[in-house]
Amino acid sequence: MIRRSALSFVLLVLSAGVLTAQETDSTPGVDLTYAVGADLSFLKSAEDRGIQFKENGVVRPGLDIFRDHGYDWIRLRLFHTPTRLPNDLEYTIALAQEARARGFKFLLDYHYADGWADPGKQPTPAAWDTTSIDVLVDSVYAWTRNTIQAFREAGVMPEMVQIGNEVRNGMMWPLGRLPENWDNFARLFKAGVDGVDAGREQAPRPLIMLHYDNGADTDGAKAFFDRFNDYHIPYDIIGYSYYPWWHGTLVELRDNLLSTLDNYPDKDVILVEAGYRPQVYEEGEFAGLPPYSEDAPGGPRKAFLEAVNETLLGISDRRIKGIFWWEPASACDRDYFDADCNARPVITVFDRYKRN
Repeated sequence: MIRRSALSFVLLVLSAGVLTAQETDSTPGVDLTYAVGADLSFLKSAEDRGIQFKENGVVRPGLDIFRDHGYDWIRLRLFHTPTRLPNDLEYTIALAQEARARGFKFLLDYHYADGWADPGKQPTPAAWDTTSIDVLVDSVYAWTRNTIQAFREAGVMPEMVQIGNEVRNGMMWPLGRLPENWDNFARLFKAGVDGVDAGREQAPRPLIMLHYDNGADTDGAKAFFDRFNDYHIPYDIIGYSYYPWWHGTLVELRDNLLSTLDNYPDKDVILVEAGYRPQVYEEGEFAGLPPYSEDAPGGPRKAFLEAVNETLLGISDRRIKGIFWWEPASACDRDYFDADCNARPVITVFDRYKRN
């Protein structure tokens, strides 16, 4: 059933194409300095399957390894009704509870899909109507409200919430696909924000993130955020992804971050996905870039993360708010762990900044 309050909202869209920001009675409840984080959405699944992560040959819980090397944020994705992947509500709450017990802050990443959502695909959950934008808006609001309430009641209210994942091309296709459906996309995003506010009740308001995939795309990012900001929907953080084989050089990343800071003075910026996998470096548009050497001290992943982090820290603006590595602990012989599941030297990058 569609919320009655949506009627005036729809009329406003039809008449003016502009959405008015919701008045909120509180400010975000987290003091964000510089987040050192990782998307560890597959970590629990890996350990449940019997994978034992190690440091210097000693088996340890994966979360402990990350915490003891300065990581203070965990990012977890949430699917609506996954059929092959573990990231449903029950699983995500359990992993968030394990992380919160160790002192991690929690970024919740809504995919608004039953599986992966990214610039190349943004499927609508199978249970939701794809013929009526009014019904879909109501579904987004209700599910977001109910899941936020569930996290809150489980003692793991997120400090930050991402409404959609890498939404450069919209979300919940076909109704929310961009560039042809900007009004629909804005309504869907706003429904997510409203759902967060309804589900949190009196809990502190999480920071709200809008996530654009290509962190080195200065022109595209400006066009996207300029257009979105015409709707005056409240959000706090601009999130970017950065994978060099798809997105470009560190200079291009820096140029886009500087442009973002100049153009949107009321927004903070987080590199919410970053990663480097030597075995896929030749697959993307920028495959001709020189790879990070296998002979680099600590290996290519450590060299990459140090270079990206130093690029961020080298920008003299406190609105640069952190970096997250995407899925560093999903399996052995991948990203942060070698074939024996021992932590690679990349785990130590933040020791000198935020060692606990």
